[in-house]
Amino acid sequence: MHLREVMARVGWGRVFVKPAHGSSAAGIVALQVRGTQVHAVTSVELVRSGSGPTAPEMHNSLRVRTYTDEADVAAIIDALAPDGLHVERWFPKASIGGRVFDLRVVVIGGRPTHAVVRASRTPMTNLHLGGTRGDLEQVRARLGPAGWERAMRTCASAAACFPHSVMVGVDLMVGIDWRRFAVAEVNAFGDLLPRLTGLPDGGAPGLDCYAAQVAHLLAARDAA
Repeated sequence: MHLREVMARVGWGRVFVKPAHGSSAAGIVALQVRGTQVHAVTSVELVRSGSGPTAPEMHNSLRVRTYTDEADVAAIIDALAPDGLHVERWFPKASIGGRVFDLRVVVIGGRPTHAVVRASRTPMTNLHLGGTRGDLEQVRARLGPAGWERAMRTCASAAACFPHSVMVGVDLMVGIDWRRFAVAEVNAFGDLLPRLTGLPDGGAPGLDCYAAQVAHLLAARDAA
């Protein structure tokens, strides 16, 4: 598999393989390679019908699956590759309560307004794939005021790369040392967070994501 050859050449044993265009973790493969062994975690459901040469069917699923057969992993990667893929070096994430986590931070008008902890026992933290909302106050306390402020600055800087987008959802990873941060993705549709009100210090306290966006747009109109 060409991907394995490239991973070996650059010294990466763990990567995330992502479709160039997609959402909701569809088609993402968390791949680990050690010697001749492969271990892939993905929401792709691979369905083989019979034992003939017919190409297997693949479906996006709400259940995360693990594949350890190289032929299965190669079939998934090869099927996704024609639409474009990019490969990211695995960023070891911090954990709380035995679950790895990241932060979905909504940035409205350049300012982080909402944040939710997405925790999971699998590499995919997406809430619709079995991830759960973690304790944000616990994460803030562990980071400390300076660490939390730096995390929010990182999200604001990522959002600033898209100046024509009033709202973006930033997926922020916290390193296992609780000092490093990395932006996994910036989502155009990252505000589906029911029952989540704004950060007390984020410019939209008491407002959900949609109300905060409307408030921002109305304020911008009135100031024009």
